[in-house]
Amino acid sequence: MDGISDLLEPYSETIGKIAGTITTLQFLSGIALLNDIRKKQSSDVYPVEPFLGGIVLTVLSVKLGQVMGDQPMMKVNIIGFAINTVFMVGFYYYASGERKTQIWAKIGYVSLFLMSCIAYANFEDPKQVEFRLGMIITGILVWLVGSPLLNIPNVIKNKSTEGMPFPIIFAGQLVVTAWMFYAFSIRNHVMVWQNLLIFVLGGIQLSMFVLYPNTPVKKQPPSGKKSSKKNN
Repeated sequence: MDGISDLLEPYSETIGKIAGTITTLQFLSGIALLNDIRKKQSSDVYPVEPFLGGIVLTVLSVKLGQVMGDQPMMKVNIIGFAINTVFMVGFYYYASGERKTQIWAKIGYVSLFLMSCIAYANFEDPKQVEFRLGMIITGILVWLVGSPLLNIPNVIKNKSTEGMPFPIIFAGQLVVTAWMFYAFSIRNHVMVWQNLLIFVLGGIQLSMFVLYPNTPVKKQPPSGKKSSKKNN
């Protein structure tokens, strides 16, 4: 690990800028979903968690960047927070009345969680905060990135990756790779292991696209029906 850090350390600033640019572009991947919501004039069929999760992650990452004194991390996540907030407003606008009530409840829970984390970070020892806040961010990222893994048994059963969002998964893998290199360059072991774990989860999902097509496999008719046709 030290060998990789020695190799990348002189280029840490450049790597940070590249990682920030890729992450900003990845934040914009929600435009396609928001456009689909606009066409349908309803967001009720979509989960709100990815947008709320994006807001939580960017707020906590800004705080972590502040604790670490990491300007690239702070800048890219401030931009990410603004983008996710715009998406959240659009999602809420196209929600039905009953759904809006549910969204407000979830916003309340998220706000309490964020206020608790920030209050803790303001009073705790910065060295402890860097590790613990990093672990919280890792847990949220693992949940967001790893949740599609629950669908892998169906992918294997149907021998098809239909329904798996390849562009989002691939873009996420590029982001994780960039930040993992940046973590190596600044010798932040917490960030290295955080991004390495997420890289592995994303790699498992991408491997499904190598093994199976993105189109549904045609189901063969039952053997009984075949035999009945022959008898006729």
